[in-house]
Amino acid sequence: MKKLIQVFLVIIIPEIVIFSLIWFINPDKVPMPFNIEEIIVTDLEKMPADHSSFEELNKDFKTGQEVTEACLSCHTGRGQEFMNSVHWQWLKHDTLINGDKVILGKKNVPNNFCIGVTSNMNYCSKCHAGYGWTDNNFDFKNPKNIDCLVCHDNTRMYKKTFQGLPDPKVNLKLVAQKVGHPTKQNCGHCHYQGAGKDNGKHGDLSKELNNCERDFDVHMNAKGKNMSCTKCHITQNHTIRGNMYTTSTSNENRATCTECHTSTPHKSKTLNSHFNQIACQTCHITKYATDAHTFVWWDWTNAATKKNGEVYADEKHITPDSTVLDDTKHGQQIYVKNQKPSYIWFNGNAKIHMFDDKITESPLVMNKLYGSYADNITPMDPKNPSKIFPVKLMRGKQPYDIKNKTLIQVNTFGAEGTGALWGDWDWDKAINNGMKAIGMPYSGSFGFVETVSYWPINHTVTPAETSLKCEDCHSKHSVLNGLDKVYIPGRDRHIAIEAGGVILIILTFLGVVGHAILRMRAKN
Repeated sequence: MKKLIQVFLVIIIPEIVIFSLIWFINPDKVPMPFNIEEIIVTDLEKMPADHSSFEELNKDFKTGQEVTEACLSCHTGRGQEFMNSVHWQWLKHDTLINGDKVILGKKNVPNNFCIGVTSNMNYCSKCHAGYGWTDNNFDFKNPKNIDCLVCHDNTRMYKKTFQGLPDPKVNLKLVAQKVGHPTKQNCGHCHYQGAGKDNGKHGDLSKELNNCERDFDVHMNAKGKNMSCTKCHITQNHTIRGNMYTTSTSNENRATCTECHTSTPHKSKTLNSHFNQIACQTCHITKYATDAHTFVWWDWTNAATKKNGEVYADEKHITPDSTVLDDTKHGQQIYVKNQKPSYIWFNGNAKIHMFDDKITESPLVMNKLYGSYADNITPMDPKNPSKIFPVKLMRGKQPYDIKNKTLIQVNTFGAEGTGALWGDWDWDKAINNGMKAIGMPYSGSFGFVETVSYWPINHTVTPAETSLKCEDCHSKHSVLNGLDKVYIPGRDRHIAIEAGGVILIILTFLGVVGHAILRMRAKN
C-alpha cells in the first residue's frame, strides 16, 4: 500500500498536473503566419491627376452621354473594356458542375423578389451602369451609353432616375471634374438597394457600411481599416472579382477571405483545423440585418387586390424586429432585423432555376447550392470540398404557368394604360407583357408557387471577441442544429463514439499507472 501511495504522489499526480498546466497555458498554439495589423493599411490611392484642369471637362454637359464621350476621349479603350463586363451586360458565361456552358445574369435569371428584369427596364436600369436602357432595343455596343459617373463620382452628389438617366438636378460638370476611384458609396448606390430597400435583398449590405463602427464590420470600420469594396472585390480591366450565387453556378472568380488571411489564420491549431470544413463567415458573422430590415418573405398572391375599390397599404409590427406589410402593390412582405443565419453545406457550385425550366418541386429552390458532409469524403468537385456556410433564406410565392409548369415573368413597372401590374392592376395583361418580352409562351392560366432562395452572408464581419465560441456549436443548443447527417461533438449523442472515448480515457489512465508501476519495480 505504501508503494502504491508513493506511485500516486511521486509519478501519477505530478504527470496529471504537468499535463493539465501545459494544456491550459498553451494548448495548441502556433506562430501567427502574418501580422494582422499590417494587412491593408491604405485604401484609396490619390488620383494621379486633377480632372478639373482638363479642357474636356471644363464645359457644361447637357447629358450623361456627353460626359462619357469626354471621358473616353482620354481613357481610350476603356469603353470597349467595360462593355465586356458583367456590370454592363448583366450576363456572363458560366460553367455548370457537369461542364455544360451557360449564360446567366441579372438580365435573364428569375428571382423571388421583383421576379425579373425584362419588361421592367425603365425601373431596373436605375441600377445599371448605363444611360437609357428602357427596352430590348437598347444598344449595348455603343460606348456613349456607358455611365462612368455612377461608379467614379467622388462628390456623393450624383443620382440616377428612371431609365438610368442622371437626375436633372445633378451638376454634371462638377461631378465629372471630381471623379476618382470607386468608393463604398458608389458600390452601395446599387448593391445596398436591392429590391428597392436598403439592405432589402442581401441582409448584409446596407448604408451603415459607409460609416460604421468596428463592432458592425471590422474591415469597413470608418475609424480603422476603412476598406473600400474593391479591396476584396479586386478589379482589373473593369472585371470585378466576386460571385453572387443567385446568378452564378461555378466556383470561379470568387473573392475569398484567404487572399489576405491565409488558410491558417489562428494561433490555435484546433481552430485552424476547423477551416477544412467551416467557412470563415460561419464563426465571424453571427447575425445579419443588425441595422436595417431585410426581406425574408414576399408573397405576390394578393398583389393587385384593392380594399373598397382603393389601393391600400397596411403595416404592422409582429415583434420589435419583425414587420409585415400587406399592400396592393406587393401583396405581402415580411422584413426583419437581428437574425441568426441558417447554415448549409456548400462547395461553391450551384444550379440556377431559369424561366424555361420545368417546376418539379414545392417549394421551388431558385438557386440550389450544392454541398454535403459526404463531399468531404468523396468530393463532387475535388478542388472544392464542402464547407459550412451561413445563409439568409428568402421565401415567398410568385406566379407560375399552371399548364406549362414554368415560372412567369411579370411586367410590374409602368404607368396606367401600359398593361403593367403597378399601372393597371391586371395580372393577365401584366403576364402577357412580361412573357412576350422574354419570348416565352403563356397558357393563359396562372397560379402561385412557393419558392426559396439562398443568400450567402459575407459582409458585416464582427471582431473575434464576438465571434462564435466553442459552446455555440458544441452543445445541445447548437446554432448548427439544422445540419443533419454529420456528428458534432457536444451536440450529438453516439453510443459507439462516446463509449470509445471513455475506453480511451480508461486505457490512458491504466497506461500511466502501469508505466509508474514498471518504473517502481525497475528501481527495485
